[in-house]
Amino acid sequence: MAVKTVTFPRCTSCNRPITPDMKSVHFPCPNCARVSIWRCEICRELARLYTCPACGFEGP
Repeated sequence: MAVKTVTFPRCTSCNRPITPDMKSVHFPCPNCARVSIWRCEICRELARLYTCPACGFEGP
């Protein structure tokens, strides 16, 4: 029997794993729409900057 692993998305700002019980959001990059930006609850509340890994766009 094979063991399956679960990979959680990571917050684009702080790189924290985003688990199903967290109040997080994800949306396409507002500039290029090529990647999903994931934001954890803490980074959203503190308005930490994020940078799109595809185009370098920075957002609040």
